[in-house]
Amino acid sequence: MNATVIQFASRGEVNIVEESLPDLSPDSVLVGIEKSLISTGTEMTCLDRTFEAGTGWDDWVKYPFRPGYASVGVVQKAGAAVRRVQEGDRVFLRVNHASHAVVPELAVLRIPEGVDSESAAWGALAKIVQNGVRRAEHKLGDIVVVAGLGPLGQLAVRYVRLLGPWRLIAIDLAPSRLALAEAGGASCTLCKPVDECIEGISELTDGWLGDVAYDVTGSARVLAQLLSAVRPLGRMVLLGDTGYPSQQGLSQALVTRGITLAGAHDSNPAPQASVHTPWSHDRITELFFHYLACGDMRVDDLISHRFPATDAPEVYGFLREHRGDSMGVILDWPS
Repeated sequence: MNATVIQFASRGEVNIVEESLPDLSPDSVLVGIEKSLISTGTEMTCLDRTFEAGTGWDDWVKYPFRPGYASVGVVQKAGAAVRRVQEGDRVFLRVNHASHAVVPELAVLRIPEGVDSESAAWGALAKIVQNGVRRAEHKLGDIVVVAGLGPLGQLAVRYVRLLGPWRLIAIDLAPSRLALAEAGGASCTLCKPVDECIEGISELTDGWLGDVAYDVTGSARVLAQLLSAVRPLGRMVLLGDTGYPSQQGLSQALVTRGITLAGAHDSNPAPQASVHTPWSHDRITELFFHYLACGDMRVDDLISHRFPATDAPEVYGFLREHRGDSMGVILDWPS
């Protein structure tokens, strides 16, 4: 059996190709993909190769490259030894953009009733952000600053809201993104570059500044700037991975204020053994699904575009021109 696959053939070149699937083993499942979510920041960085040589990006992105890591589909066939799911189950899985996938049983997670497929497709991004929120070690009543309101920043706002912040300040240059952050729980917004927001943050907090700040911009220069928004002995989370780490620096505030700096990335925690014990990948994603199912969190309002997956070359061209107007981009796969 073949699968229709999205492929970055070379820098800036997107193709649709057919690839043969591996045979079904006793402990694997065949999933027909219905929806996949484009991770716009990551995938456009990979496509346009906007990163330095010698970085983790450079090691990872080798053409032809298969983008994507968040899909929802239905189990079409299950191996004889499969027990966790059965044919007909709707599942979330972290695979590249493709019409079908054969994966081990342990690589799929059943989606609960009450969670729609498009929202479930956010499971990978939600897991990444939940890593960062756990790294922040929030306390009840924290004042929190989130800079950069793309998909990850929007999720950070929504997770932090659940933790009971005193004030939640969101920063971005796009008014539409600030409006989404307000809908997601931000109490204050600032539509300025980060280095022009420090005085405003001080005024909003009566000089206290942020107990926790998140840099979710992907911009190398912001880390040093945002440190000035953190109070003495506060915490800073770098959520994401700039393509130009050689341009990323620190400010004196890190040392003079005793700020704790923590990084968070998709690669942590490990799939099964977690630094957030007992929070494995699956358990983190299950918590996200729980929040969706009970109405504590929503992401459907973050979906800005839906496209047929077979239009992928045009879709990525659109994203190159309209990145600032895009948020959650869903690919629909033909049944």
